[in-house]
Amino acid sequence: MVWFSIYPGLEFSLILGSLIAESLPTVQARPWKKAMLPWQAYGGISAIKKKALRIVPDAAWPIESVLFCYPGKKAYGEGEPIFLEMKLIGESADHAHFLEVILPALEKSGSSIDRTRQTPNALWGKFDIQSIFAARGPVWEPFVENGRLDLHYKPTPSQWSEGLDFHSNARRPLRLLKWITPFDLAPHETVEDKRKSSNRITLDEVPSLRDILGAFMARMNGLSTGKRGASTRFWDILDEADRQAFEAATAAASRVQMKHGSFQRVSGLRPGRWFGRQEFSPIPEIVRPYLGLASIFHIGAHTHFGCGTFVLF
Repeated sequence: MVWFSIYPGLEFSLILGSLIAESLPTVQARPWKKAMLPWQAYGGISAIKKKALRIVPDAAWPIESVLFCYPGKKAYGEGEPIFLEMKLIGESADHAHFLEVILPALEKSGSSIDRTRQTPNALWGKFDIQSIFAARGPVWEPFVENGRLDLHYKPTPSQWSEGLDFHSNARRPLRLLKWITPFDLAPHETVEDKRKSSNRITLDEVPSLRDILGAFMARMNGLSTGKRGASTRFWDILDEADRQAFEAATAAASRVQMKHGSFQRVSGLRPGRWFGRQEFSPIPEIVRPYLGLASIFHIGAHTHFGCGTFVLF
């Protein structure tokens, strides 16, 4: 029986990031070692021995990535699957880099981790990689099956979007939004502010549909566009038609009222602040594609650790 001592996304990030930093040549390892520095206050990999963190380290990988461990049980027995969705975004969506750098670290984390740096029931060093899939629209295509890698499979950085249809075919309009990982769309300025904040969500922290669309655009603007100049944002490379479409969706979202909301404070000092679900008046079709993209890219604080995603129904 194994379980995660801290939040799953945090553990995967810490373990894999540390192993990658240790394995790369000096020059390539520098950004990874710098990214892992905030963990040193907790003893590096030994942080997984702690039951809770005093703060969540600002220790996202030096590549655009999301580590989304599917919500599941707290403990896993022999033979039970654990599902991790790793999203490599933009220029970081490099299959060769995954095979040469990330996959070896993932394999090592399943077979060789110093037992003195973790609790007896920790996952690390006790699992095998059974399958790895790449998304092609709504379909998952395997390139590792039963532990065997298909070297002929060549995924592209954009195939995830092929054939995606965010428009609902449901007979009833979509109204419900359920946050399946913790979210925080109004990050606190300091750790002390977060500690002093109430266990009850404030009106400013309850996200409207307009807030969610705004957080999505902020997320996209924070990603590298691959264009010259760090100041070039995602919004800047959209054509006029795409800008007008998003502005029209934002205006439509502004008219959607939240009928009911139920939120729970995330226990302990984990990434994100709230779980919950929201019921809105019918969500217009024009808004749904942007909500779908927001759920894929994750929004708000700590997206690297998997925070800020939801489902609609």
